[in-house]
Amino acid sequence: MARLFIKTARGLKIVKPKKRNVAAAISAAAIQGKDKMKTNRIQNAFKNGKAFIAFLTGGDPTIEKSEGYILEMARAGADLIEIGIPFSDPIAEGPVIQKANIRALSAGATVEKIFGLAGRVRAKAAVPLVFLTYLNPVFRYGYGNFFRRCADTGVDGVIIPDLPFEEQGEARAASAKNGVDLISLVAPTSQERIRAIARSASGFVYIVSSMGVTGVRSAFETDIAALVRAVKAETRVPAAVGFGVSTPAQAAEIARHADGVIVGSALVRLVEQYGANAAPALREYVASMKAALRGI
Repeated sequence: MARLFIKTARGLKIVKPKKRNVAAAISAAAIQGKDKMKTNRIQNAFKNGKAFIAFLTGGDPTIEKSEGYILEMARAGADLIEIGIPFSDPIAEGPVIQKANIRALSAGATVEKIFGLAGRVRAKAAVPLVFLTYLNPVFRYGYGNFFRRCADTGVDGVIIPDLPFEEQGEARAASAKNGVDLISLVAPTSQERIRAIARSASGFVYIVSSMGVTGVRSAFETDIAALVRAVKAETRVPAAVGFGVSTPAQAAEIARHADGVIVGSALVRLVEQYGANAAPALREYVASMKAALRGI
């Protein structure tokens, strides 16, 4: 067993560590501290009422514009911002976000450039940041390297829609080691798995409102209230609902049950419509959605 020598007034004192070596103890303490800091940023998004969570595809229309748009949404009242890492085969996305991925990739967006984008946003704003990415870029980057870069650039959590809960082992170990929340999804078909998913949740639980891909919906057929109740019966981690939400009225109705509301396609559609001049439209939209959630 290793020995520590501590200098005292009477000379050197030998101290024998208990079971764990010093390096392991220091490493564990550092990880716990890092994890507490990052978790608190996501938790803070839900502390002052219902959270509005905004999504944009990183690099659409350019990396520089994305940075400005994310900061604009934070100033307009977004409580947490998801940044989509562009991918060639975004299987959970509808046409609006699919096209945003193509625009971003065509403009030269890469995983490394999205990390740089996140780091610059973090240097200017305290808003919680969460990556939404598919498994292939994470696997190719390497779980350890990917989550380490998240920690270094101030990314608080990661959502991987095509990573099944039962196969999260490697990714969850790497995320925990680096103090980054791996955020799980619960879908309308998850009934028999809700307990396991919710009990292991960190950051927040992403509740998928409807079957199918992302995109604006005029109505929801799922019993969202029942789904939220089932999740919240198993965990104290906040539950936020996304997929299809686009209007203040929809957001307000969902917020009566959930802790937060996630909007993606409606925002990405504004970027598609206004391109390099989307800041005013994004600001107005985010402000209106946040206003709809106040007092609920």
